[in-house]
Amino acid sequence: MIVSVSRRNDIPRFHFRWFLEKLEQGFVDVANPFNRNQIRRVSLLPSDAEILVFWTRDPSALLIYGKNLESLGYKWYCMTTLTAYPPQLEANPPEQALVLRGLHELSGRFGPERVLWRYDPLILSSLTTEDFHLANFKRLSGALKGAVRRVIVSGYDEYPRTRRRMEKLAAGEAFTMPPLRDQEGRFLPPAQSLLKKLAELAREAGMTMQSCAEKEDLSPLGISQGACIDRDLIKTLWNIEIPGKANQRKHCRCAPSVDIGSYGACPALCAYCYAR
Repeated sequence: MIVSVSRRNDIPRFHFRWFLEKLEQGFVDVANPFNRNQIRRVSLLPSDAEILVFWTRDPSALLIYGKNLESLGYKWYCMTTLTAYPPQLEANPPEQALVLRGLHELSGRFGPERVLWRYDPLILSSLTTEDFHLANFKRLSGALKGAVRRVIVSGYDEYPRTRRRMEKLAAGEAFTMPPLRDQEGRFLPPAQSLLKKLAELAREAGMTMQSCAEKEDLSPLGISQGACIDRDLIKTLWNIEIPGKANQRKHCRCAPSVDIGSYGACPALCAYCYAR
């Protein structure tokens, strides 16, 4: 079983002590987000939770506890989101220099294959223009050169709560966010042009770029269709075969996993986050 830690909130950054307590107990109870009375007990014993996949903005906890997790019998890798967006979009990010240093240290200790970078979601707006993204991504990819071999990107997806937050932001200042995709879900030419340039910058930094849950085939732009919880990566790292398909978003290619934690508990307060 793969345990996802977590799409619902940033457990490594904000709740890792809680997570360690649950590991010691050997299980965690997870509520169905659509029916809080429906509880699933998820085993966290190493014999059951064989692989842990971490999602975070700050990998510091794994620098401290990563070796301990391995000694307990867990296999794991980590995806770290680093976008460096303006504070209107990211109210409470970790210190950027700390994250960059942490990713290099994590890569040095455990290998770059287990350290994935998410430049996600991609937002084109009056605050994050094409010029902003090109300069921002070039700086970050250059800073991560040698530590990271894969960068994951996907376009901003609108949900009712994220739409309300973005509308509130637009009402309070000169903020505009033109459509990223057409009605068929395909990226519009400005977004395609940007994605192609970002993929080129990634290659210059020794990285491959992959998409996350995108309907469109972006290979003509130099971006492969990818999976965040990646059965091919798991096969390469540990020679473990993962059958089946995840029950996530429609175009998600992830291997099946169990997500723990709860929605709404993340203090990062990113305006665009669906989990808030």
